[in-house]
Amino acid sequence: MTSLTRAEPGLIRHLGLADYDSTFAAMREFTAARTIDTRDELWIVEHPPVFTLGLGADRAHILVGDNAIPVVQTDRGGEVTYHGPGQVVIYVLMDLRRNKPGGKLYARQFVTKIEQAVIDVLAAYNLAGERIAGAPGIYMAEGPHQGAKIAALGLKVKANGCTYHGVSLNVAMDLSPFSMINPCGYAGLQTVDMRSVGVTADLAGVQQALAHALAQQLAPEPNQPIEPERA
Repeated sequence: MTSLTRAEPGLIRHLGLADYDSTFAAMREFTAARTIDTRDELWIVEHPPVFTLGLGADRAHILVGDNAIPVVQTDRGGEVTYHGPGQVVIYVLMDLRRNKPGGKLYARQFVTKIEQAVIDVLAAYNLAGERIAGAPGIYMAEGPHQGAKIAALGLKVKANGCTYHGVSLNVAMDLSPFSMINPCGYAGLQTVDMRSVGVTADLAGVQQALAHALAQQLAPEPNQPIEPERA
């Protein structure tokens, strides 16, 4: 039997602009079909406008009931969030049981590593991001937008240690849909993107930077790169 303590290098897939429903279905199908030999994958995608709800989400946090933006119920953790053009979304499809030599990666460690990848990418663009206890995601750590949310996490960790869903980082997007919700269930939470805090960045460049940072944080062994592959 193949050991679960040794994972092959993962794949980075670029899905381009893809609707949320089909991507959500593909994540679930991939996870249901994977075996102990299936390589982990990072899926880079950009979505048309959509609100998504976590398993425990309260629909009362959608403040505008009649709008053109679809609402999708998901099986991730967390509350309501928004995805749209100009936002980096990376889905993390991993088997946590084999992520580190000699043992599994625990869910809290998994979240911390994803958050650190975002913090590292923001730092590369001279932006300071930070965690806030009890509120998953990354927030601006300084300046006039201190405390504003710039990145969100929503994850599913199955009983067998396999994960899907992932992380979103706002780069240069229409932020107005965030005013139609209580982002992540927090009334009045300010949401920003890199552009609104003074950084002009190419979306593809940030996609690559975040994928690389996630690959480094989540590598099953030191210096084992994730190999790019375009879908």
